[in-house]
Amino acid sequence: MKKIEAIIRRTKFEDVKEALFAADINWFSYSEVKAIGQDRQDRIYRGVMYSTDIISRIEITIVCRDQFVQPAIDAIIGAARTGEVGDGRIFVSPVDDVWSIRTCEHGETVVAEKK
Repeated sequence: MKKIEAIIRRTKFEDVKEALFAADINWFSYSEVKAIGQDRQDRIYRGVMYSTDIISRIEITIVCRDQFVQPAIDAIIGAARTGEVGDGRIFVSPVDDVWSIRTCEHGETVVAEKK
């Protein structure tokens, strides 16, 4: 099992969500996060100067079986990529075990697709 964490633009969240559903990734969590990127400069908008140091992003977290890792990554990249600075990052890390609080099951059966 793997844990996929993706930090994407807020404007791309709906596109990524639909792409994940199309790739049979039916469960994930997300949250609003603040990030500090490489582009650090002051900008003026309607006469007010503001800093681009801190930017709002969405972090998506998916725990899935190994066979779904590449389809999930492909879906995220396909939907979130603009080709410009600030498109985001994807991190993949191993997951040793997972437990269902309700059923007390553990292992890959917990993240297996249930209908």
